[in-house]
Amino acid sequence: MKRKIRLRDLFFLQCSVIIYTIAGVIGKFAARASMADSAWSFLALYGLEIAVLGVYAILWQQMIKKFDLSVAYANRAAALLWSLLWAVLIFGEPVTGKKILGVGLVVLGTAVVNAGKKGE
Repeated sequence: MKRKIRLRDLFFLQCSVIIYTIAGVIGKFAARASMADSAWSFLALYGLEIAVLGVYAILWQQMIKKFDLSVAYANRAAALLWSLLWAVLIFGEPVTGKKILGVGLVVLGTAVVNAGKKGE
């Protein structure tokens, strides 16, 4: 049985999820940099993505020590929210009602899981 969930711990869990989504952003930049344009930038971006995923893996191991696995994975689903935010802010992708509804349901589900664990 893990200890009671603190807001600070949830903040750090979300920070690790944000780091995970940043790796995806770097991967998209790497995919845009074709090998024909500059092999070095392509390789550097993919290397950076692997390094960021390594940092995320270490942070994730620390998070699952603090949380029940069900809570940690429910919070990891918030990656959809962060990915949508990066898609809009960095890549200028459109936001549709379906995307907002889907992300809203995920955030609501995460809040329900976190609230349920606080009461136990």
